[in-house]
Amino acid sequence: MTEKEVEDLLIETSAIMEGHFLLTSGLHSPRYVEKFNVLQKPVYTEKLCRAMAEKFKDANIETVVGPVTGGILLAHETGKALGTRAIFTERENGKMTFRRGFTLHEGERVLIVEDIVTTGGSIREVIDVVKEHGGIPVAVSMLVDRSGGKATFGDVPSTALLHMDVQTYQPDECPLCKQGIPMTKRGRTGK
Repeated sequence: MTEKEVEDLLIETSAIMEGHFLLTSGLHSPRYVEKFNVLQKPVYTEKLCRAMAEKFKDANIETVVGPVTGGILLAHETGKALGTRAIFTERENGKMTFRRGFTLHEGERVLIVEDIVTTGGSIREVIDVVKEHGGIPVAVSMLVDRSGGKATFGDVPSTALLHMDVQTYQPDECPLCKQGIPMTKRGRTGK
C-alpha cells in the first residue's frame, strides 16, 4: 500500500480526526488518529498488516511483538501474514513486560509492531523487554508515525505505513487551550 492509500483508508474510516485532543503522551494536538475506527474492521486490519509484513518477508522474523492494546491486533495479523507466532507486552505495576507465559529463545528474531507513534516511548520499552528476554529486535513497523521523524529507536531500524507531521503541544503551551477550545472526547476512555 502507498502512504496515500493508507491515509485514504484512515480518512474513509474516520480514523483521522480533527479537534483538540489529549494524547497518551500527555501532549495536546489538533489531530488524532483513532486506530480502532479502522482496526474494528478485520478486513482493513488484515490489509494494513499484510502491507506491514511485506517489508519484512525476507528478514527471517520468528516472532511479532506488539504492546497491548492495539499492538495485539497488529502483531496477530502481521504474524499471520509472515507465518510466525505473535505475542504482546503489557504493563505490570507500571512496567512493560511479557506475561501469560510468553518467552523468547536466545537470539530470536523479533519484529516489533505498533499502531500510532508520537514519542516512541512504548516502543522503546518493548525493545528493552525483547532484549531482556534474549531476543533480537530486527525492526519496528508502525501503522502511523506521527512524530514527524522524531521517534527513533537507537540501532533498531523503523518503518511506517503512514508518516504524519502533526503539531503537538505541552499542555501549558497549547494554543487550543489558550483559545478556550474544549477537549474533543474520543474512544472508550473519553479522554
